[in-house]
Amino acid sequence: MLAFVAHLVVLTVLIWVATTALYFLGGFVILAYARRHPERKIQQRADGEARAREEIWESLRSIVVTSFCMALAICLSLFGLTLWSPMEGWIGVLAGAAILILGYDFWFYWAHRLLHTKRLIRFHRWHHRSRAPTVWSTDSQGFVETAMIQSWLVLAAVLLPIPPLAFVLHRLYDHINGQLGHCGYEFFASRSTRAPSPLVCTTYHDQHHELYNWNYGNFTSIWDRLGGTLHPDYDRAVARREDHAEATEKTPAE
Repeated sequence: MLAFVAHLVVLTVLIWVATTALYFLGGFVILAYARRHPERKIQQRADGEARAREEIWESLRSIVVTSFCMALAICLSLFGLTLWSPMEGWIGVLAGAAILILGYDFWFYWAHRLLHTKRLIRFHRWHHRSRAPTVWSTDSQGFVETAMIQSWLVLAAVLLPIPPLAFVLHRLYDHINGQLGHCGYEFFASRSTRAPSPLVCTTYHDQHHELYNWNYGNFTSIWDRLGGTLHPDYDRAVARREDHAEATEKTPAE
């Protein structure tokens, strides 16, 4: 028991340090690039960065919860406190990461919809104070919301044969996707991010912040399309931004 607790504490601290470092490194790199392309800003009249300091402080706290959930999932796997032995080898790691990502997409959608109900919205309001999100918004949320969303990792560790390293790959993917999805600049609008493709671009989650009751998903639009919660203009908005990007690229050559 003591060994489990010791591993849990040490891992939580290490994950928090690594995630925080990635949060700042990714944030500054994305911002530096985005500011060179003001024409790519999605909400041109909004100043989302006005709340940057508040969002950073809140993120540093919520990352503690994320780190704890991830550390607990890894410890459960390492100590064999799961229903199944973890898959072995790199194939097992990659398969485990894929399962985590696909499962998390489903879990996130329904947890997010619950957070928009009357009983739970109070736990989600802080995140929506940023109507125009930025790279600093991705982890800017309360403890209850973070625990609801990240508890998927603990559940997956107990019920599925997920290797410890798969949780690391999932976290990397989730974090990078989150910062790009909240950055407020569109660099990924293309045919691959609108129907019939299930993939999404930054416009997808930006619409959720601006319009509130649409686009609850994370990595894909699958569950929004099936649940009737995809914003009616999403696919057209992506096509417009795709056309705008192509026109902007052609202008200098002309």
